[in-house]
Amino acid sequence: MDFPDFFAAAPTIRLRDPLAAFLGAPPSGVMTYSFADAVKLVGHSCPTVASAYLMVRRGLVHLYGSDLPERGTVEVHLRDARDAGTTGVIAAIATLLTGAAAETGFGGIGADRRYSRRNLLHFDAPIAGLLALRRRDNGRGVELGADTSGIPPEAAMRVIFPRAVSGAASADEQVRFATLWQDRVRRMLLEHADDPDVIHLREWPVAA
Repeated sequence: MDFPDFFAAAPTIRLRDPLAAFLGAPPSGVMTYSFADAVKLVGHSCPTVASAYLMVRRGLVHLYGSDLPERGTVEVHLRDARDAGTTGVIAAIATLLTGAAAETGFGGIGADRRYSRRNLLHFDAPIAGLLALRRRDNGRGVELGADTSGIPPEAAMRVIFPRAVSGAASADEQVRFATLWQDRVRRMLLEHADDPDVIHLREWPVAA
């Protein structure tokens, strides 16, 4: 697939999905997700997609430490309404990586609804961050946010961006715009994936 070269160097997320193991594909349940998977899901690569991917990755690492995160056993809470801004994009990537789904998700197997992913994705959450993750087994939670202001676009974007979005860019300008756009995503993924000034994290205690 004709993705930018840096996609192959971006951090990956390795986890285990108990439902996948139960159904035998793969038998171990262990799967690795890449940034390219997120891009294929939402259909584009941008700072929002990169931020969402890095936030969920950082949150899972924090909650599970050296253990493999368990897909399908984490709740996702989004601060904003489901139709607000880029919330839907962030939610889609969170669902991809955690398995958490809204009311339309997989309902489970058997009378006890094992492996259900339904109603694990919530909007309008009372949190300060953009999203929060909570383990269902031990209740531990984490709030996450992103600040990309320290990774600004190249100065040339001030001229090229308005021309590109208005449809006035020449073919060469369009190529230049796309190159600069993806370079910012590259810097986020390769230079700032674990930067606490970019990906903010704090514990999210269980409500009293």
